[in-house]
Amino acid sequence: MSRHKHQRPIRNATERLLNTVLRTGRLAGLSYRLGGLGRVGVTYQEVELGPERRLAEPLRIGFASDFHAGPTTHPALFDDLLAAIRAERPDVLLLGGDYVSFDAHNVAGLAAFLAGARAPLGTYAVIGNHDIWNGRAVVEDALRAGGVEVLVNRSAALPPPFGHVSVCGIDDPWTGDPSAGAAFAGAGAVRIYLMHSPDGLFRLERQRFDVGFAGHTHGGQIALPDGAPLFRPSGPCSREFTYGRYDLPDNGPLIVSRGVGCSGIPLRLNADPELLICTLR
Repeated sequence: MSRHKHQRPIRNATERLLNTVLRTGRLAGLSYRLGGLGRVGVTYQEVELGPERRLAEPLRIGFASDFHAGPTTHPALFDDLLAAIRAERPDVLLLGGDYVSFDAHNVAGLAAFLAGARAPLGTYAVIGNHDIWNGRAVVEDALRAGGVEVLVNRSAALPPPFGHVSVCGIDDPWTGDPSAGAAFAGAGAVRIYLMHSPDGLFRLERQRFDVGFAGHTHGGQIALPDGAPLFRPSGPCSREFTYGRYDLPDNGPLIVSRGVGCSGIPLRLNADPELLICTLR
């Protein structure tokens, strides 16, 4: 258990209670069978780059976030996500954090997914607040063992022919130790900003990016039929940018995903889990 979780006694007690009630995973299994966890869908976006940052060919980016492995999310949902990734065949796969709920060792439930989710140009990940609360070292070790490159305040250049494209990953904006300056240091001309929550914008420090990806909000997880979330997370940008594409005046678009798993309770309503496929042209 991390020091961050000890500093939140009310949250810690609530999570212990939920973990006890949901421990068997039977409720999550029932919810999955009845459609209560939603159905994994694919959402498509396209981003046009300016001529000064032209790509040799289109780059297909896959983004998935907020897995919440543990008693709130049935493992079959990860199989559905993996099937969608294999069908879409993105060039690069990005993972947006919150891999576990309640206990860092629940990340073992993602082992088969991580082993199977391969992209030709690599898989890159950042860390979320639930990972930090429950023990980030265990989560990061599991990601690396699954062949994922973890980006904590640093960038990674993609292989040719996309060597001038960098994935710039920042630590969780509030529970981590974020540094956008370090995340963008040495980045190429085309910059993909990978963050757990939209509040990565709040920590941007005037850095430039061409497209940004975030999760954390779950699209509310429980929303009205028109998609309006009933619950909004804390954080100035997370409250404002809850789901979808936001074209920003001084940067590329921010695209916020509903994520995959469930936090707190095994239920999604009008906020289905999703795989995001974004094509840079």
